[in-house]
Amino acid sequence: MVDIQNSMPPDPKKIEEQKDAAVQTALRKIKHKIIVMSGKGGVGKTSTAVNLSLALADAGHKVGVMDVDLHGPDVPRMLGIDGMPELMSNNKLSPMTYSQNLSAMSIESFIPSKDDAIIWRGPMKFSAIRQFIGDVQWGDLDFLVIDSPPGTGDEPLTVAQIVSDARAIIVTTPQEVALADVRKSINFCKTVKMEIFGLVENMSGLNCPHCGEMIDLFGSGGGERTAQQTGIRFLGRIPFDPNVVACGDSGACYQKVHADTAVSRAYAEIAQKLSQLA
Repeated sequence: MVDIQNSMPPDPKKIEEQKDAAVQTALRKIKHKIIVMSGKGGVGKTSTAVNLSLALADAGHKVGVMDVDLHGPDVPRMLGIDGMPELMSNNKLSPMTYSQNLSAMSIESFIPSKDDAIIWRGPMKFSAIRQFIGDVQWGDLDFLVIDSPPGTGDEPLTVAQIVSDARAIIVTTPQEVALADVRKSINFCKTVKMEIFGLVENMSGLNCPHCGEMIDLFGSGGGERTAQQTGIRFLGRIPFDPNVVACGDSGACYQKVHADTAVSRAYAEIAQKLSQLA
């Protein structure tokens, strides 16, 4: 006799409800969700997300980094981790481990070649981001730091829809062309009712290695002025340091190799402000 109930095709509505339930179960175990955004590319958003995660982990917090920059995933490269996440017995993926306090998940781990392009429309991106939360065994975290692509497109919008209590950290450089795009990110957060934790001014001056004088490569103080004008918290300035680029390219931890620098101290200060949430 045919088992009619078991031979029926899966109910799509029930499947979606199960996926949503898995996401909410995972999110309940994470105290604070921080999405790192930027109005435009090239302002050091990913390096900020990675180094801020490292600073939080060094401060003793359990931290996860979720890379939702699906077209340009760089988090594994900057952390120096490779390989694929392990499928656990409960059919959840184990995030890639960097240290005892820091783990990461990125689409790059699933791409056969790092040079392959991800050519996806909105629904595919929504599904991937939801899986990065609901299908990953993040466990109990103090912070989930979400690295999003620049702009106000599908990825940050999906995070805003799925992670309703996410707070935004917006990264900019001091020059006006970057600040104009930052104001769009600020308005995006206001439109989707996402709380803005604060603004970071990256590449804020270079300390000349010869004379010690500060050189304002991209202007100075624009991020702080924008924060004041828009009524959001200014979190601090990250100086420009070529070693950040070198460490990111090689997968070395900048804050371990260059612990006593203005950049490492700046990230530690911002991490301390986030620690007040915990």
